[in-house]
Amino acid sequence: QVQVAESGGGLVQAGGSLRLSCAGSGRTLNIYTVGWFRQAPAGKEREFVAAINWSGGSTNYADSVKGRFTISRDYTQNTVYLQMNSLKSGDTGVYYCASTRVSVTSKRPDDYAYWGQGTQVTVSS
Repeated sequence: QVQVAESGGGLVQAGGSLRLSCAGSGRTLNIYTVGWFRQAPAGKEREFVAAINWSGGSTNYADSVKGRFTISRDYTQNTVYLQMNSLKSGDTGVYYCASTRVSVTSKRPDDYAYWGQGTQVTVSS
């Protein structure tokens, strides 16, 4: 099975940018659909952010991030990225990447089998 690990979180001012990385290990991440989810403070439910299928030919975004976030993958690095621009305070939360052999870019957390530990993103207003 594949393991995934997130990095790249941090503190940024509103309007700024961050790039998150999801690195695969154990097995190649390149054959998996990868999704990004986030969980805001105060125990809110984990929400879908973006997903990309194994070929990179299909992507899916939450309405709240369309036009601001871009998901991509680098097969040579066995890594999926989430470029986040024009960040808002509402983007604050712990960001998780997850992988699945399901071929569609699902928005459902239950469709993803392998999860990372998360990386904190804090956007100050």
